[in-house]
Amino acid sequence: MANNIILNRLFTIAVFHELIEKMDSGVYTNIVKRYVDPEAAKTNADAINRIYDFMRKKYRNEYYYKNTILNKLLLGVHNINTTTALTEIPVSTSKADFILINGKAVVYEIKTELDNLERLDSQIKNYYTAFNHVCVITCNEFAQTLLEKYKNTDVGIYVLSSKDRIQKLKDPNPNNDALDLEIMFKILNKPEYEQIIMNYYGKLPVTTQVKYYSKCKDLFLDIPKDKAYKLFLETLKTRNKVSDILSFEKVPKELKSLVYFSHYNKNDYTKLATFLSGSIIGG
Repeated sequence: MANNIILNRLFTIAVFHELIEKMDSGVYTNIVKRYVDPEAAKTNADAINRIYDFMRKKYRNEYYYKNTILNKLLLGVHNINTTTALTEIPVSTSKADFILINGKAVVYEIKTELDNLERLDSQIKNYYTAFNHVCVITCNEFAQTLLEKYKNTDVGIYVLSSKDRIQKLKDPNPNNDALDLEIMFKILNKPEYEQIIMNYYGKLPVTTQVKYYSKCKDLFLDIPKDKAYKLFLETLKTRNKVSDILSFEKVPKELKSLVYFSHYNKNDYTKLATFLSGSIIGG
């Protein structure tokens, strides 16, 4: 298992930026040499497919889970035009692995067969300070343990089966008890919290540059919690938008999550297509 750790470095924004800009990456070259039979794959698209298939069978890491959630839920159940996915969102001292926002927001904390459950309680506690639906998506090995552990809570439990089906074992229920407007405010960037303040108050504060942030925070904290949460979700929902849906639809399923969170423009899609159709780098 330890020998496969290099696979965690492949499906990243940095490595694919190298690949589509320079047609070169030491990480990719090493992985191709280790995992791809040159007789069975001729193009980079073939190589990516073979590597991803190995991960499916032997090394379902966090990227594999995120990509499956995006393909199965965002693209399969919901609609890319009406639902937004976010990843690695800092919430207190944790980072939410995957969030889907449509009419509501659901945090998906990923626990793969390569993980342990040591920090899960504190992660879930943190997520409830900013989002009122929280789920754990995990493997068969952890499923019953988590189902028993969280049976009397509002936490949802999902399993990614060996056949790549996302199976719901327990529905998440809304829990607003711990929602904390100060935690939510820290998640927002400046244009986002300004938009919320404009929407609610009709104007932005007039104050010194030094005091501007704290004044905006005070105004946000004065909004009734249910209204602030609604505005918070509406604003976050605009954070990730696919600018070229037709090009995105042509991206191989293995790369959907990577491309979605990379904010590709038309030029990036063209470079990606050139890379994928080209002869294997390092092969």
